[in-house]
Amino acid sequence: MPRLHYGNAKLAGLPEYQHRRLQSVLNAAARLIYWKSRCQHVTPLLRALHWLRSRERVDFKLAVFVFRCLHGLAPRYLSDDIRHVESNRRRLRSSSSALLTVRPTRLVTMDDRAFPVAGSRLWNSLPHEVTSAFTLPVFCSRLMYVCTKLKKLNQMYRTVVRW
Repeated sequence: MPRLHYGNAKLAGLPEYQHRRLQSVLNAAARLIYWKSRCQHVTPLLRALHWLRSRERVDFKLAVFVFRCLHGLAPRYLSDDIRHVESNRRRLRSSSSALLTVRPTRLVTMDDRAFPVAGSRLWNSLPHEVTSAFTLPVFCSRLMYVCTKLKKLNQMYRTVVRW
């Protein structure tokens, strides 16, 4: 498992087929821990272990890195690339919000996966109650709640679409 955790913030923007491969490794690890066969459902096992799915795990790690950058808990070479929306704008709602500047990119394959771009886009998509946290443990618990809530909403959406 440490190999899957190591550097998974670099996996932002990974194609879906790569996430499916990583998810199969997570599923196999969960089945191995509980001694379950391949025929049995893995979702209850992942919930019991409090594990996120592959894509959600990457987003969680990326959001934590952005939080650390914004609060001075990350190395300077990462923090320098993350910037708030300029505050010299007059009478705009975005000037007083916690939004981050997303720099323009040319290449979808590489530029959009860069930490400043992917991290800023993810941060801007998070609800205000998550981004307004002052400490890392509070931020992580709120973010975990949002990830599990969104996961349930996505599962409900998929079942509605199938019908």
